Amino acid sequence: MSEFHYDSTEVNGILREFLPEVRGLQKTVIQAMDEAVENGGKRVRPILMYETCRCFAEACGEEKEQWIGDIAPFMAAIEMIHSFSLVHDDLPCMDNDTLRRGRPTTWYSYGEAMGTLAGDGLVLEAMYIAGKSAAESKEPGRAAEALRILGEKSGIRGMLGGQSVDVEETGNPLDEDQLNFIYRLKTAALIEASLMIGAVIGGATARETDTIEKIGKNIGIAFQIRDDILDEISTEEELGKPIHSDERNNKTTYVTLYGLERAEAEVRRLSSEARELLEELPGDKETLLSLIEMLTERTH
Repeated sequence: MSEFHYDSTEVNGILREFLPEVRGLQKTVIQAMDEAVENGGKRVRPILMYETCRCFAEACGEEKEQWIGDIAPFMAAIEMIHSFSLVHDDLPCMDNDTLRRGRPTTWYSYGEAMGTLAGDGLVLEAMYIAGKSAAESKEPGRAAEALRILGEKSGIRGMLGGQSVDVEETGNPLDEDQLNFIYRLKTAALIEASLMIGAVIGGATARETDTIEKIGKNIGIAFQIRDDILDEISTEEELGKPIHSDERNNKTTYVTLYGLERAEAEVRRLSSEARELLEELPGDKETLLSLIEMLTERTH
């Protein structure tokens, strides 16, 4: 794999624009929320959203100034929701992790109660930002559909639903169907949302958006299986978080179910199918193709 670097300066700037100001009697929870978002993530989801929107909008003949204002709030919202999921994942009642991206987790820094509230605050702030954007959009139909996707893929039909099954079944042996269900909802749903919202805001047709959803499913599952692989073969220094946490929490993963060799093969199959589907869509897809490769073949 050739090394791929994405300059996320603009994306980080967009995210900072939407973070709430640390002031008022509730400033402690706001500070915890802001730190959770700014804690050095790869910005995978807002970058995928941005690039997908650019791809479709440019294919429709739109200039950047025509679409950037509509996609920016959703970029911030998806990263806040992703950050909320990590903050809650790390809680003592969940994975009980004290390290995230090489730094203390939110609950470990602020206490369990404030960590819980910070996660709640992030998901609610995300919906406020996205809802406000939809109300003010020049393309209300696109914005409303984007808001629907965000809610669907974040909640019981998406990430939260997958997380709930994951928690309920921790310690129990899982079969392939159960594991795929968890991976599709818990991890892939927000990647699907990122691509789909970018496509919708960029002017994609319903059929194109359906194809993008399939691409997101493949990338998301491959991404999670790669995470399983790295939990087995990487180091804490490389990952910036504890390794062998799945084993410690008695979780079934693709690696524990089928072994490293088959896990690697499944990642290759899923990513190859995602690239083939992407080639069917209009626009300049070079960056998106490179992002798929980076996400599914990453080493940390």
